[in-house]
Amino acid sequence: MTTHAPHASHTVTLPASLDEAVAALTAMPAAVPVAGGTDLMAAVNAGLLRPAALVGLGRISEIRGWQYQDGHALLGAGLTLARMGRPDFAALIPGLAAAARAAGPPQIRNAGTLGGNIVTCAPTGDTLPVLAALEATVLIAGPAGTRREIPVSHLLAGREMLRPGELVGFVRVPLLHAPQTFLKATGRTGPGRAIASVALVLDPARRGVRCAVGAVAAMPLRPLEAEQWVASLIDWDGERGLVPEALTAFGDYVAAACIPDPAPPLDGAEPAALPATALHLRRTVAVLARRALGRALS
Repeated sequence: MTTHAPHASHTVTLPASLDEAVAALTAMPAAVPVAGGTDLMAAVNAGLLRPAALVGLGRISEIRGWQYQDGHALLGAGLTLARMGRPDFAALIPGLAAAARAAGPPQIRNAGTLGGNIVTCAPTGDTLPVLAALEATVLIAGPAGTRREIPVSHLLAGREMLRPGELVGFVRVPLLHAPQTFLKATGRTGPGRAIASVALVLDPARRGVRCAVGAVAAMPLRPLEAEQWVASLIDWDGERGLVPEALTAFGDYVAAACIPDPAPPLDGAEPAALPATALHLRRTVAVLARRALGRALS
């Protein structure tokens, strides 16, 4: 998003379709798209953003639901967090529903959208580690009816960016029909911003475990070696249970991968100790990862 001069004229456009919204953004390059506005309005109220024009997405019905497509769920970017938290959606993608329910107080969940979570890309976005663990992709609508699809992790990492006039229209999520968990730690009781969060997904068809850790870095982190190690210990054709020691070791493995020790100095001196805050964060991630795997296997 771009800041604009305080005396610029303000216009609001309310398109009825995704292509109309793309056309409006193409015609007004300085315009900012807005859906729930939970992050946008906070920036405006804080004086950090002064958009010259707004393109409201609230009337685009095609991006407010979902549909089934070749073993995947095609989720509209306008789905609210509150809608994703309902039981029918939880039966479809339980990890994403759990993250949506944990995203904050009702007023935030009622307004905030899946697409807004992705585009804002806040490190504490609760749906982001789940989307990373599910290896979801985003379908992007562009000018002249163009469409392209990229992994959501590429967008979150900045490896691929939205081009002028483009909008996230849909999110494609594989339907695994397998256990999924999402856990997060906050600095206070009740809904709040995550200090750390962990999404964990079992993929029996590929005999894999996928884990993503949120809030500890600018984007969700995937501890790939820890995933491969613990997947090799699971009896995929049997009980799938693990002894407590293995669960603890997995948690420690994930935490050390995401919050590593400081690199040793080049002069050969003793490496610096990890700060107390980082040690506490590492312990928090270890507990979340251990519990998430334990619940998924139970």
